[in-house]
Amino acid sequence: MTRRNKALIAVIICVLFWGFSFISIKIAVAVFTPMTLGALRFSIALIFLYFIKRKIAPEEKIQMKDLPLLTGAGLIGVTLYFFFEKNGVSMIPASEASIITAVIPILTLIAEGLGEKIVSLRNKDQKKERQIIKGSSEKLILPVLGALISLTGVAMVAGVSFALSGTALGYLFMAGACVSWVSYCFLTRPLFARRSRIYIVFWQAAIGFIGFLPFAFFEVKQSQLPQMPGFEVWGHIIFLGICCSAIGYWLYSLALRDLGVGTASIFINLIPVVSTIGGFFILGERLQPLQWLGGALVLGGVYLAMARLPAKGT
Repeated sequence: MTRRNKALIAVIICVLFWGFSFISIKIAVAVFTPMTLGALRFSIALIFLYFIKRKIAPEEKIQMKDLPLLTGAGLIGVTLYFFFEKNGVSMIPASEASIITAVIPILTLIAEGLGEKIVSLRNKDQKKERQIIKGSSEKLILPVLGALISLTGVAMVAGVSFALSGTALGYLFMAGACVSWVSYCFLTRPLFARRSRIYIVFWQAAIGFIGFLPFAFFEVKQSQLPQMPGFEVWGHIIFLGICCSAIGYWLYSLALRDLGVGTASIFINLIPVVSTIGGFFILGERLQPLQWLGGALVLGGVYLAMARLPAKGT
């Protein structure tokens, strides 16, 4: 099996975990405040990742030259992303939040395209430079079109028209979540050239967990202590910690390394589809024909977006 196919399987499993995570979060936040829940799930993830790292890469110690990228990715892609997302979802309808999140692939593709053009502008050969810029622009046509189609599909899956029914601050929070995730992807990418995936994900989780602590302390101080959760709630928290935080980030890092930032980001739009189908089977929520059509559009958009994106690895 090629590295690309392994990465595709990895990102699909990751999307399944993250899609079903919304059901677990919905159950767990009835007991714990959002950032406290974040601290809990990443503490579990950190313990799990520690034993995995000790098994497969015990010799890799943290390096000072990696700290800027690890710290930036950990605080932005873990702590700030969850802070923005949880506050945004609390202020605007979840359906509208999912539509905003579906903009992530488009932002990522634009950022990746701009990055290629900036690099090409440093080339002294102007003829070659123009060819690179033209080629990078043409290469983005199908991926951006696919991302737009999948965005339309996400809106249909959400089952509402985007009517700006929430508060302005809520939309700003969701915009912050989108920018945070795109930043996380680009901060993580340079580390693959010199470090193992378990090293990267472990230290990002550790830094992200530390970032949660001030928020969790403030939440506990401002509210009553949570009631003792039952086994069901702890089961969902363990699922969030091990499957969604530890394994999920580890699998997504494989996709970032072997598929590239642009391709990996496209799969983000499958998350609301998985969440909706999960709600249908687990929570008994009803699905309308328009939502099934939206899911088909998301799948078609993802396939189209992958058509011209280059494979990383063989």
